[in-house]
Order: sequence, then C-alpha cells, then structure tokens
Amino acid sequence: MSILVFLEQRDGQVRSVSREALGEATRLAASLGGPVTGVCCAASDPGLAALGDAGAEKILLAKHDTFATYDGAGYAAAVAAAVKASGAKAVLFPASSLGKDLAARVAAKLGVGLASDCTALSADGGRLVATRPVFASKAVQKVAFPASPALASLRPKAFAAVEGAGKPGAVEPLAFEWDASAPRAKVTGMAGAKGGKVDLTEAEIIVSGGRGVKGPEHFTLVEQLADALGGAVGASRAVVDAGWRPHGEQVGQTGKTVSPKLYVAIGISGAIQHLAGMTSSRCIVAINKDPDAPIFKVADYGVVGDLFEVVPALTEEVRKLHG
Repeated sequence: MSILVFLEQRDGQVRSVSREALGEATRLAASLGGPVTGVCCAASDPGLAALGDAGAEKILLAKHDTFATYDGAGYAAAVAAAVKASGAKAVLFPASSLGKDLAARVAAKLGVGLASDCTALSADGGRLVATRPVFASKAVQKVAFPASPALASLRPKAFAAVEGAGKPGAVEPLAFEWDASAPRAKVTGMAGAKGGKVDLTEAEIIVSGGRGVKGPEHFTLVEQLADALGGAVGASRAVVDAGWRPHGEQVGQTGKTVSPKLYVAIGISGAIQHLAGMTSSRCIVAINKDPDAPIFKVADYGVVGDLFEVVPALTEEVRKLHG
C-alpha cells in the first residue's frame, strides 16, 4: 500500500509534526508494504532532501509563489494531484491547525472519509485502521475506510519520528492545476507569539495553571516551574476566559489538544473540557489541594497540597537537579 504524507512547513522550515507523520508512515509501510512518499507545498524547497532519513523515499514539491503562506484551495489541489501521481491508498496529515483544515478540504475534494486527530494507526488485513478519541475523550473509536484513499490526521506528539531510515529522499517537482488569480480566501498577515515561544502542540513538557492559581500575578509560579523543566506554559479555559493568559495557551476541547511527555497541572480541577485536551499525555502530574478533584483520576502522580507551597519547592528541587 502506497502511503502519502503531507509535509507541513512554516517560514521555510519543515515542522516536527511532519517527521512524526513520516515515522508512523514508515512503520505502517513495514506491515502494509509499498513506498512512503511526501508532498510539500512551498514557495521554495525548505530542505526536503533531508527527510529521506526520516522515512520519505520520495518527496513531491508543489512549488508556487503564493505558497509562502497557507492557501487552503491551492494546497488541496496540490495534495489531490500528489495522491493521483503517487497512487496512494492512504494519506496522512499532521493534526495541526493547518493540517486539520487541509485534510478536510482534501477529503471533500476526493470524496472520501477522514479520521481526524488519531492517536494510533494499525494495519488489519491489508487495510488501514485508525484509533481516535471521541465524546471529549470519554471513549475511543476505531474506524476503517470503505473507500480509497484513506485519510487520517495524526495528533502531534502521539507518534514518534524515526531517524536513520536510510531512504534516498529524492525531491521531484509536482505538476498540479490551480488558478491562483481569484482566490476565495487570502492570507493578508500573520501574528505569531512573542518571544519565540514553543507551540504547545509541539512541546515535550507543559506546565499548566488553573483557577486555583488565584490570579494572573501568581502565574509566575507556573512560568518558573516551566522554565526550570524546559517546558511551555499552558492554561485552563477558566484562566483564559478571565483574561489571565492568552488564548494561545489554552489547553482543552476549545483550546489546543496536546500530547507531551510530561504534563503538570497546577490548580486545575479537571473539568471534562480540559481533560479532552491533555489525557493523551504520557505522564500527568497533578497538584491540587482538593483530594477529590477529577484531575487525580487521570493523573499518574498526584500531590494534594497548597500549590503556593508545593510549586516553589518543586521548582527549587528541579533547578538543583539541573545544576
């Protein structure tokens, strides 16, 4: 089974979520057989040949001047052309904000189904089976695909990238038809987070604060622990709604879905909306003074205590370990 992977790039840099998708495609190819091909939409080559070592046997470059920023219609036309050119029976996308939008467009364009935000993929009798959380992560759904190609978007950090795959990684131009003269939507500008902050969906470690922090002036406790751990800062919906933290830091059903190696929840009770965005984290540590807080039901480690005493002590111990 030939597998096509959409390779997301931003500002001329291939994003880590693309390497994760390539890694999973490589593992699936070992079971399903067939080559792994990548497709990238960009204004210029962002160094695609290096992705051969990450599992791509061939990379198709859809090059267009307007692809310096995301163009949904143009990207969809290019990926659909790549599906035809590669003969792909399965197409994988990162479940980033861009990937989610694009995957839905391509599925509609090809008239096939899409399994979004998948946390696992497997092969069953030569066909792709996707596992994805549903109902705010209260249940897990396994889906198969009656039509080809099978489209799936993969939750960031839920899949591991590979290195040393030893593939040739040949980059070839992709021919596709698309009229860019009259776009129905156009990107006029982009505003990024200040200070070069790591995107929460790509962070290995996240320290999140909730309403128990009692005010924006106390979020320095969360920031200091995140800094000591080398992680990113997250927040609950209640905190963001109160205006304590920017929306870009919100973790949850209406915020960002994350799967870091370590997730530290400080003063977060564990409402279902928040749990939906972080339960796939590999290790969850909860700090809360309420022993009956729902967050403890999903936590691997829990500390019942006053966060204003526990967090500074924990931060100090982490700093000692790091020298």
